[in-house]
Amino acid sequence: MLRKLTIQNAALIERAELTFAGGLNVLSGETGAGKSVILDCIDFVLGAKADREMVRTGATECRVTAEFSPVSARVAKVLDELDIETEDTLILSRRLSAEGKGSLKINGNAVTAAMLRRVTANLVEIHGQSEHFTLLKESSQLALLDEIAGESVRGIKEDLAQALGERRALLSDLKKLGGDVRERERRLEILRYQIDEIERSAPKEGEDEELSALLSRYENAEKILSALSSVGDCLTADGGAADAVNAARRAVGAVSRFDERYATLAERLENAAAELSDIADSALSYSDELDVDEREAQRAQARYDEIKTLKKKYGNSVKEVLCFLDEAREEYALLSDSGERYEKLTAMLEKAEDKIYELACALDSARQITAQTFCKRVSDELKTLNIASARFEIAFESFGRDDAGKATGEGLGGVKYLFSANAGEPLKELGKIISGGEMSRFMLAVKTQLSEESGVGTYIFDEIDAGISGNTARVVAEKFMKIANVSQIIAVTHSAQIAASADKAFLIEKTEHDGRSRTDIYAIEGRKRICEIARLVGQAESEYAQKHAQELLEHAAQYKNSIK
Repeated sequence: MLRKLTIQNAALIERAELTFAGGLNVLSGETGAGKSVILDCIDFVLGAKADREMVRTGATECRVTAEFSPVSARVAKVLDELDIETEDTLILSRRLSAEGKGSLKINGNAVTAAMLRRVTANLVEIHGQSEHFTLLKESSQLALLDEIAGESVRGIKEDLAQALGERRALLSDLKKLGGDVRERERRLEILRYQIDEIERSAPKEGEDEELSALLSRYENAEKILSALSSVGDCLTADGGAADAVNAARRAVGAVSRFDERYATLAERLENAAAELSDIADSALSYSDELDVDEREAQRAQARYDEIKTLKKKYGNSVKEVLCFLDEAREEYALLSDSGERYEKLTAMLEKAEDKIYELACALDSARQITAQTFCKRVSDELKTLNIASARFEIAFESFGRDDAGKATGEGLGGVKYLFSANAGEPLKELGKIISGGEMSRFMLAVKTQLSEESGVGTYIFDEIDAGISGNTARVVAEKFMKIANVSQIIAVTHSAQIAASADKAFLIEKTEHDGRSRTDIYAIEGRKRICEIARLVGQAESEYAQKHAQELLEHAAQYKNSIK
């Protein structure tokens, strides 16, 4: 559960430190005092998307730290998977600068937002008026039903996922076989044409590069011949480089007997003369080779164009074209002998879809069994929440064997939550008939059913008492106290009855200091708490309202004793 929350420079909060109790914690205050900021800070430290507008004006950064204790086995397992050590205390800290940069830490270890959310998903559930809209979505309604069903559907969904995977594999294999007989024949014709075209051409790897180089030489033959001729002239003509090197060799040779170094120099010059002669011979040989035959040039160009066409159709290089040929041959061989294989795979697909249908039916049956109990429990809870004629049912969409191919990991068919608040009125879709106040109580009834099963240590309720008052508010407060017996609750409220039910109460006030607004949060008890409950009744200074507040506190204490 959440033991301590420390906030620095978040919106209007300069600094706040809240130490929560293990049961029901209530935060109250005037509208606009900053209650939503506290919930935003909790959401922030749990891994929600950061918004730099959260940083208090004039501050360089905001910080939020949350301390949880004890650490549940489920959370400890996730921490172990993330290689984060913990004993019995978990400390989450998050920082965000005014420039939008930030950091996240778990017990001093830097983590990513995704890692943080893996941990916090098992720590806290936040429920507010916005969740009302979530409960109106059919996908969310199905997910809620499966959460309640737990293991009874989890195993079936795992088997269904495996069966769907087998079906996908079979469909993939069938696709490789080209579909039915006509489709396979069409595919075989295309493959035969492609194979014949490549085999007739018989390209060799690297051939296109060789042809490209040859054609380039043909196109630039005149320039090449001129350059090679210039090489010969410069090296072998009278007075050219070869004559000069030979003259130098003879000059040094005449004095080589006087020093070994001169003899070495003479030898090097002799080698240079030989190299120059070889270069001149090579240039002459290259010139002779460059005798361009027009018909040969045309043949090379035609061959180059032929390979270019193949590359345009079957790959960016001859290597890719040859790979395509190998794959086409394999596919052709497979399709040529695919009739028996196709029938076998089709039969296997039928069995796979039979299995999928069977699992979808089992999943639907498990859900319907859960729905019967769940609907009755929620309806009973709603009656205690002053909706005396409440009826809640879950309608299941029908499906047949022919729908097996449409199955997903959620099975076949959807669900709709149906509701009626008044005697004699027909059941209608939840979102089309339920009022705001009824929706708040409906959600509370659902959460009452989930509180003992979820494994989450802390529930946060954001003004879900909206739209209710009087005796209904008292019953909602009693539900909160009941849930608080097994889980910690932090509730933001405008209800005097809920405020009086708190094990620990906090007052949120907006004040001005040095010309700037500031939100202050502090725990209240005794006289201050009575005055705050009286304010929620409507008359903070009224002696009658304060007496009523005292009565509310006494009633809450009696109810807590009765449910221990």
